[in-house]
Amino acid sequence: MKLICQNIFFSCILLAGIVSCKSKSAEKQTTQTNQRGGSSSGGGRQQGPQRVDVIIAIPQKITQSIEVPGTLIASETTEIHPEVSGRLTMLNVREGANVGRGSVIAKLYDADLQAQLRKLQAQLNIANQTANRLSQLLKIQGISRQDYDMAVLNANNIRADISIVRTNIARTVVRAPFSGKLGLKEISIGAYVTPQTIITVIRKTNDLRLDFTIPEKYISEAKPGTMVFFKVAGSDVRHAARIMATESGITEDSRSLNIRSRVVGSDPVLVPGAFANVILDFAPNYTALMVPTQAIIPQARGKKLVLYKDSVATFVDVTTGVRDSSNIQVLTGINAGDTIVTTGLMSVKPKSKVIIKNIIKPVQSVNDFKQ
Repeated sequence: MKLICQNIFFSCILLAGIVSCKSKSAEKQTTQTNQRGGSSSGGGRQQGPQRVDVIIAIPQKITQSIEVPGTLIASETTEIHPEVSGRLTMLNVREGANVGRGSVIAKLYDADLQAQLRKLQAQLNIANQTANRLSQLLKIQGISRQDYDMAVLNANNIRADISIVRTNIARTVVRAPFSGKLGLKEISIGAYVTPQTIITVIRKTNDLRLDFTIPEKYISEAKPGTMVFFKVAGSDVRHAARIMATESGITEDSRSLNIRSRVVGSDPVLVPGAFANVILDFAPNYTALMVPTQAIIPQARGKKLVLYKDSVATFVDVTTGVRDSSNIQVLTGINAGDTIVTTGLMSVKPKSKVIIKNIIKPVQSVNDFKQ
């Protein structure tokens, strides 16, 4: 009886082990089946071609202009100094007045020079009379030729001294070197002045110049004869100037070119030294390729665009030019008619398959680009 019970007990244990093994086998098969089924039903499916929006690169007309700071200057300006030292006896500086060329600005004390001049003139009269008498004696062989030549030489020396004194007297008169407008006077009558003393400043204000600089890449646009426009502070009037000359070389520090232009016409609000906002308009560009700004992918070294070619995303290096709020000009890297991807740029991979979802109509760029 006891033996029978033991056999039954071992049989139950064996049966339980068999059932347990079958359950694990069935569970494993079910898991594998589910995994295969999941793979076929989409749980681990690889994504297909990405759907993107594109735009066709079409040439557009743009008019570009740049704004740079400038300064108005007088065509002629100089400080007025006396040529010699002395005491100022007359000052004819009407501050802010226009004077003509050669007008007397100031006069220095010259009484001593006038006295020297009178003395030399008296000596010259005596020397001339002596030379005339000796000339008569020479004709009758009363004196030697050498005595007569010495008398003539003495008269000529006195004449030279008179010329020197008259020149010094003329230097005591300070005159306007050109027609222009006087500035503020720096001295008063009675002051002792030297050639380093500034009496006033004169400027030729009826023929103004406009000086400004432009970046190196725009040098080809700034040719002599080109018209530029400018505004000054406190006025909305647009004035014109014509480029007359450029500096012979580019400034190395700023990589820019200095330009001088002549202001067309005159206006009381235009004064030398005034700041000017210069506007330089370039010739229209009829072949500019404009793309949306968001289509440009910045890189550590340069910029890229994604082109749609044969259902494949192709990355190309580009260089850009001017831009506005929504578009940017592409200078190199693409051609007219290329299809440019504008959406999904963060997930599109090089040489990956893409499908065009929408073809976006190009937005006409703003006609005036400013930098």
